[in-house]
Amino acid sequence: MTSRYRSTESTDAPSDRVDTRAPRRRTVVKAAAATAVLAGPLAAALPARAADEAPAFLHGVASGDPLPDGVLLWTRVTPTADAIPGSGRGPDTEVEWIVARDKALTTVVAKGSVTATAASDHTVKADVRGLAPATDYWFGFSAGGTDSPVARTRTAPAADASVAGLRFGVASCANWEAGYFSSYRHLAARGDLDAWLHLGDYIYEYGTGEYGTRDTVVRQHAPTHEILTLADYRTRHGKYKTDPDLQALHAKAPVIAIWDDHEIANDAWSGGAENHTEGAEGTWANRQAAAKQAYFEWMPVRPALAGTTYRRLRFGKLADLSLLDLRSFRSQQVSVGNGDVDDPDRTLTGRAQLDWLKAGLKASDTTWRLVGNSVMISPFAIGSLSATLLKPLAKLLGLPQEGLALNTDQWDGYTDDRREILAHLRANAIRNTVFLTGDIHMAWANDVPVDAGTYPLSASAATEFVVTSVTSDNLDDLVKVPEGTVSAIAAPVIKAANRHVHWVDTDRHGYGVLDITADRAQMDFYVVSSRTKADATASWSRSYRTRTGTQKVERTYDPV
Repeated sequence: MTSRYRSTESTDAPSDRVDTRAPRRRTVVKAAAATAVLAGPLAAALPARAADEAPAFLHGVASGDPLPDGVLLWTRVTPTADAIPGSGRGPDTEVEWIVARDKALTTVVAKGSVTATAASDHTVKADVRGLAPATDYWFGFSAGGTDSPVARTRTAPAADASVAGLRFGVASCANWEAGYFSSYRHLAARGDLDAWLHLGDYIYEYGTGEYGTRDTVVRQHAPTHEILTLADYRTRHGKYKTDPDLQALHAKAPVIAIWDDHEIANDAWSGGAENHTEGAEGTWANRQAAAKQAYFEWMPVRPALAGTTYRRLRFGKLADLSLLDLRSFRSQQVSVGNGDVDDPDRTLTGRAQLDWLKAGLKASDTTWRLVGNSVMISPFAIGSLSATLLKPLAKLLGLPQEGLALNTDQWDGYTDDRREILAHLRANAIRNTVFLTGDIHMAWANDVPVDAGTYPLSASAATEFVVTSVTSDNLDDLVKVPEGTVSAIAAPVIKAANRHVHWVDTDRHGYGVLDITADRAQMDFYVVSSRTKADATASWSRSYRTRTGTQKVERTYDPV
């Protein structure tokens, strides 16, 4: 198993790792051809394959959760034509994997095999160890004489290593039916990422046309009904993994992912969800278990504890990354204005996770403490938005459209947990804490104040960078006006009511690139020209940074 693998490397991207500290501009890579439909009732659209045809790797390859000595490898094999995701069909199939120092897979450093079975939807993982730190590797899979694409991954720096810099792509909220995932394509084209973070809503659970498409389904997902069962969730994950731009990004850098609600159901909490009807849609326990099982089958993620995604990764002496699970343990969301948001018996994180986060932040000896956070921690008061903007904003946040004051699905709905973590940061003089957030379909650069009512006269305990959605509706989509129209009106009002907010873009889709050195953590915000065009271009929008020791955000005009 050496040279039989084919490479996913584009001729438009460098074949070797580049200096990640040097500023650069990337030319736009054209979108790959549209992919075949792979799941559910549209399985007939698959190319015809004979019953005895060799296995196929139709869902790409991926890696994730990099460690100094290892990385988690993932793929899904389709052993027979009828073994589509969620079908429960197909024979046990031996899948070989190989890791090498070069793209041709000639300098082999590790190899092995694992059996793909219907019990795991023919997904496989290899938790490879014994690798060198801070090193690029190439890997691939083989089954029945068929080779997968070859992909690049990268290990984390050694725990005690002095690291000059790190660069991570950052994305969230990708609704298949709303458009194309060109943000992933542009991140893949950079060729300079140590890893990329997905901060939740990697998939969406709704039935076709039910959510966030500006009344136009750009491309239909599968299954077409709302997903409820294990087979449904597997089919939806399989559909997403056919996207060429998503496959391209997974083939270029390891992913570090957490879930939010839509991997399960809208506004999920420990005992249910807004988008779940107990009885009519089965039990919540069964639905949640099915969603989580499919997630861990289809994502290159190591569960730190059974059924959760909270865990911590370290990148030398420069940064550690605490990844949160803000759905499995939370109390039910409360209605706006009833006072329960301050109830100390209600929790967003759960006691064990909050204690784990506090202990990790206090014990950290790295320069930066990053927190992968699926919902916004910064306070968010609406202020005096007009009714025409207030109602669509309420719809976006899933809140009552009258008397809106805050979003109780975010940390605003669980103020005791937020108060405890911010007080912990202040009491222990813990500096350089940066929350990295998705969920809200807008881009933000925030200080995280201890007391928003008196800020900026009072202290900031941390900073927060929030990335917008890849495709999911933001405000201009809900109001159905040209891009930028709402932000021009809403952003000044939001900033006036929230003095810790340095910048907010309510309208555009895109992604972020987080660049970290000993002196600063900087987020470059990028926007795509259109979510409905497969060949959408990307352009830099804004850059904000926090300098070491300051706990405050400032604008910079020097994107990396």
